[in-house]
Amino acid sequence: MIEPPVAPRRPSPVTRHGITVIDDYAWLKDPDWQKVLRDPALLQPDIRAYLEAENRHAEAILRPTEGLQQELVAEMRGRIKEDDAGVPLPDGPFAYTWKYREGGQHELVGRLPRDGGDFQTILDGDALAKATDYFKFGGRRHSPDHRLEAWSADLLGSEYFTIRVRRWDTGEDLPDILTQTGGSVVWGTGSTFFFYVLVDENHRPLKVFRHRLGTLQSEDVLVYEETDIGWFTRIEESASGRFCIISGGDHDTSEARLVDLSTPDAAPRLIAARETGVRYSVADRGEELLILTNADGAIDFRIATAPLATPDRVHWRELIPHRPGIYVLDMDLYSGHLVRLERANALPSIVIRDLATGAEHSIAFDEAAYSLDMQGGYEFETTTLRFSYSSMTTPTEVYDYDMASRQRILRKRQEIPSGHDPSRYVTTRIFARSHDGAEVPVSLLHRRDFVPDGTAPLLLYGYGSYGAAMPASFSSNRLSLVDRGFVYAIAHIRGGADKGWSWYLDGKCEKKTNTFADFVAAGRELIERRYTAAGRIVGHGGSAGGMLMGAVANLAPELFAAIIAEVPFVDVLNTMLDDTLPLTPPEWPEWGNPITDPEAFRTILSYSPYDNVRSQAYPAILAMAGLTDPRVTYWEPAKWVARLRATMGGGGPVVLRTNMGAGHGGASGRFSRLDEVAIAYAFALLAVGN
Repeated sequence: MIEPPVAPRRPSPVTRHGITVIDDYAWLKDPDWQKVLRDPALLQPDIRAYLEAENRHAEAILRPTEGLQQELVAEMRGRIKEDDAGVPLPDGPFAYTWKYREGGQHELVGRLPRDGGDFQTILDGDALAKATDYFKFGGRRHSPDHRLEAWSADLLGSEYFTIRVRRWDTGEDLPDILTQTGGSVVWGTGSTFFFYVLVDENHRPLKVFRHRLGTLQSEDVLVYEETDIGWFTRIEESASGRFCIISGGDHDTSEARLVDLSTPDAAPRLIAARETGVRYSVADRGEELLILTNADGAIDFRIATAPLATPDRVHWRELIPHRPGIYVLDMDLYSGHLVRLERANALPSIVIRDLATGAEHSIAFDEAAYSLDMQGGYEFETTTLRFSYSSMTTPTEVYDYDMASRQRILRKRQEIPSGHDPSRYVTTRIFARSHDGAEVPVSLLHRRDFVPDGTAPLLLYGYGSYGAAMPASFSSNRLSLVDRGFVYAIAHIRGGADKGWSWYLDGKCEKKTNTFADFVAAGRELIERRYTAAGRIVGHGGSAGGMLMGAVANLAPELFAAIIAEVPFVDVLNTMLDDTLPLTPPEWPEWGNPITDPEAFRTILSYSPYDNVRSQAYPAILAMAGLTDPRVTYWEPAKWVARLRATMGGGGPVVLRTNMGAGHGGASGRFSRLDEVAIAYAFALLAVGN
């Protein structure tokens, strides 16, 4: 065994509600973490030295897999079409799209004439990325007159985006530079101003500003300020393009306002005042609004209409009633049609309604598990809906669907240059009974020649938070594990909305432990059905899914050969007690507020992975972090790994790898990211002895 670094213990007691918790590794949190997000060079020397020592240890542990990592990267890269391109989206005289050059890491953004012609590049991601170690595009949007392109980029991984405006005729940027933003803009009708969200010192998006071209950011006009620090504020263009929608909310409650884009100094108009537990989103059509909401007990959401002139709750009228068990995820509105994306029993469908006649029809597919997504567009006066489809065996297909004639045109099928034969693989779905009788869907991918005899290694992926569903979509990277004998499984556990919004509600706050129990139940069901065996499962999750990994490692370590936790949210209690952190106030509706609520404190303390590490044998654990991550801060996995090593009674190894130049999403660039995937997969293969 290679000796890992030892983090010194510096006990720091925290007492709340009569309970004292000792944090031996609180010192790993830099007291000036806000400054570190903007300039990683400011990280305290002792913390940097420790993280770099951990990286050297990780490199040493993984050194025997270097050849395998290179092989994995080559395989995964071989499945990527290097000159890939998007399907152009029409808007007026042009169609806007993106493409890659051979060997390029970043997109080329551009357009071509609507009816076809030469591609004009406005943004060359590869060229823009040359001057920095990290580069990621944020939002980008052409102006209504098609003369300008507002675009943004993050150069640190800290998700502070700088907005610039580029001329389509010369390719030059205007002098306008807007820093510390959320990255997106909504243009005014006259193409002379736009709206954006400012992100504050604690990385909270609370203010919406209007910027007029040719002026300094310091002269921008504050349009809206959110006073609740637990709310996120977002902007988007309305369905018709007539309004900027300013929406805000947390995980339980939301509120929206409209700003007329034809009037620069128009004040935001409130749709309906916030009510705790009521969520809604809006789309506009003429003098009518369509409202997707959970109001009036519609747990799985319903759609109402309201007059644009009087949009408050008292004027909402039923259009699509609530149907328990059929979760309305989203809606797209066009001049003549309403499109909604629904999910029932973890399978999605697209439903199209003719607004003139009320007639409806659905688009669905026959595979046992699949993913559907509406891709939207720029034009309101159209009968064309663009959507994508994939399954765990079928690469992504993009369709244009005529909502009037019901004709479907395949516009793109994901190419796998090294070859892919879907008939060599099987995707299926089983159900696992959890501790309280809940039936947990599990989507599976394996080779057709797989024999369920209990010998195969299995990667079990999960997330289970915020109502986010895990789609049974295609991933070419997974094939590198499946072709080496792995079964790949996705557990659609509570805390996600895979089976409706009630499935989410059953996995949050005081019911959070259902998430972990569901994942363990999925593992045991897979063992019972002989897809794998105890000690042959690799658990994998990231962010809140990394919290899941930490929890199940504490609860049922005997099931796992390894745990892979990417940017893992494992220090739940300490993070929820620190209301200066970017995500803490917005997260209280998800986990509970342990500062004010003794029961929430005790509940979180009972499962927080960092606080429940015990003296027992643990599987091999790989934790991956990003130094400039504003969502799951670098010190969470660092503290967790330090406590694991100091407490565990055997097993391991426990490995921490921190990307010193990236944030929550890992390395930037489509090929650089493969290096990190290869590390995770090589660790999995090493752990199961393949």
